[in-house]
Amino acid sequence: MQEPTAHVPDRWDPEPRWPALIAILAVGGLYLGLPANLTVGPRWLFPATVIGLLIPTVISHRTGKHNLNKLFGFTVTGVVTLAMIISVALLIKALPSHKESPTELLISAASLWFTNILVFALWYWRLDAGGPHRRDSRAGHPEGAFLFPQMTMSPEAKASADAELWTPNFVDYLFLSFNTSTAFSPTDVPVLARWAKVLMVLQSLVSLTVLVLLAARAVNIL
Repeated sequence: MQEPTAHVPDRWDPEPRWPALIAILAVGGLYLGLPANLTVGPRWLFPATVIGLLIPTVISHRTGKHNLNKLFGFTVTGVVTLAMIISVALLIKALPSHKESPTELLISAASLWFTNILVFALWYWRLDAGGPHRRDSRAGHPEGAFLFPQMTMSPEAKASADAELWTPNFVDYLFLSFNTSTAFSPTDVPVLARWAKVLMVLQSLVSLTVLVLLAARAVNIL
């Protein structure tokens, strides 16, 4: 008697984009919470630029213009990354002068630390396995830059967990980014691609820099 084979659904839902949209808007909100000496230009310039880039990004996705959507997506991610790097550099420059009060320093460090998590989660999400559109175009997630636990499950285990067509979404990359900024390692998700290892090194470096600066200033205050 032939054993029954696991049923693999022939349809799957495309990955939602709204979590990444919220993450980008959150970066803009965190930027507004920074002191004036850690920002460049008028306070409204960065949020206006981000929103101005998000509008065509959403429209191009809705209309199915994937190459244009990819271009705008990388542009807005690059803008928020550049803003974060500039703010961290300004924090390093301003720290010896003691321009910030302890409260402002704590708010600045927390804002930049959370921004670091969101920014690199966006990069992982946009680059892994060709990006969200490429991941949507195939069933399941057989390969990528990160080895998620679901990718190592046997077909029987996937069938019992209803994960035959499992694919990562933004929350998975956010979790990965959070672990990298806290534990300075990917924890349960091994990294396979060299570009991903380089990004994780950069993320850990930014996170460590912010935490070390905060600790140094706290010791100086005490």
